[in-house]
Amino acid sequence: MWVLAGIAAGIVVGQLAPDFAVRLQPLGTTFVDAIKMVIAPIVFCTVVGGIAQVDNLRKVGRVGLKSIVYFEAVTSIALLLGLVVMNVFRPGDGVHANPGGLVVNDTVGGYIKQGRSEGWGHYLSDIVPNSVIGAFADGDILQVLFFAVLFGIALNLIGPAGAGLAAGVERVGTAMFQVMRIVMYAAPVGAFGAMAFTIGKYGVDTLTSLGKLIGIFYGTSVFFVLVVLGAIAAAIGVNILRLLRYIREELLIVLGTSSSEPVLPQLMRKLEALGAPRQVVGLTVPTGYSFNLDGTCIYLTLSALYLAQAVDADLSIGQQLAIVGVLLLTSKGAAGVTGSGFIVLAATLSTVDTIPVAAIMLIFGIDKFMSECRALTNVCGNTLATLVVARWEGVLDTERLRQVLVHGSTEPPVLVEAARDAAPRDAAPRDVADRQEAGRPAIEANSPEDPDDPNVPAAAGGPHDAELTGAVAVPAPLTRQGPKR
Repeated sequence: MWVLAGIAAGIVVGQLAPDFAVRLQPLGTTFVDAIKMVIAPIVFCTVVGGIAQVDNLRKVGRVGLKSIVYFEAVTSIALLLGLVVMNVFRPGDGVHANPGGLVVNDTVGGYIKQGRSEGWGHYLSDIVPNSVIGAFADGDILQVLFFAVLFGIALNLIGPAGAGLAAGVERVGTAMFQVMRIVMYAAPVGAFGAMAFTIGKYGVDTLTSLGKLIGIFYGTSVFFVLVVLGAIAAAIGVNILRLLRYIREELLIVLGTSSSEPVLPQLMRKLEALGAPRQVVGLTVPTGYSFNLDGTCIYLTLSALYLAQAVDADLSIGQQLAIVGVLLLTSKGAAGVTGSGFIVLAATLSTVDTIPVAAIMLIFGIDKFMSECRALTNVCGNTLATLVVARWEGVLDTERLRQVLVHGSTEPPVLVEAARDAAPRDAAPRDVADRQEAGRPAIEANSPEDPDDPNVPAAAGGPHDAELTGAVAVPAPLTRQGPKR
């Protein structure tokens, strides 16, 4: 509620006192920088702590592969949806822009130069950091994730000798989440400053010049979230509207700051509270921030085809599909970097060579207003992606998911009490602490039962195989979620 009030106040100040509002930009940028400060450590600690506890490393690879397959499928749908929408509504017809008469400013010129200079190889080479410290210093989440996966695997391979270090990493992660919680108290101020700057700098009048394109983009994104993502959510038993309500605070922060990065740590915590295992959350969410950018894919397709229509470039269906194919690759480099959308768009237009690159000046003025929708759609897509991968892997706690979404809280009292009252005595403990306190004494109290008997729940560290659950250790096979009714 306070974040929403900050956004509303920012709009009012930006409209009534634009010069003063522009000077409020540091409020927004400082808040975003404060969140970015803890993103890399949180991603590192979450991924390392999760992988180090996995009993079978092949499961980590399986989760990663399923994530990539899902990302490619959904982003392809987003790109094709944008293509269909632009061919139906054709907002660029009638503009008749002359690319030769467009003046490219220094900012856009830099984006175009960088886009032209980047080949396909940089998408692979950019994943590997030049140095570990450099990856953390630059805040490159994909590079931090790459190192975290390797480090977590290394700790897993050395066995008990790495248990102490893994536990230390977990404790550091817990402290980092508390730092993030403190910083989030400044979210209303940050949203106020960012929104005031946007309205004061660009003005509401900027929206009217290309209002049709903006309206189509927002409408397409809403359709994608409610219909496409809604159908996927329904397939795994999730109500998309309840899921959106659950992450409404994060969505408001994204709306105010025009960036999805500030909510990454909080989003990971909420997904764990929903019943998604830590290993799945730790791998899927940071990877999705680079590879599952549904909103960015819609924006890129709409922008490319709008420019083609605006400069009267008549593209065949084959040429349009070629653009979509290139965007399927280049869009993976549009992760959370200022101007990345223009860089990717410039790289795509340079590759297909059917649309003048200088034409991107036509949409430069409205990019700021479209960035909010891009970020919001990206967050919605990555939230659902984590639940889909967890369900695909068979480790999603669907009973907890259902009850948390119904109550709209990360810790619904009814869920906790119902689980405590209704769970049978021989039910598998939900986490390691439960195993230490309840697992071993139960075996001793029920002696002469054999602890190796498969009918007896295994204590922590027992011989039974366990599926991916992060801080939650559930014996395999995971055939049922929640207490018996």
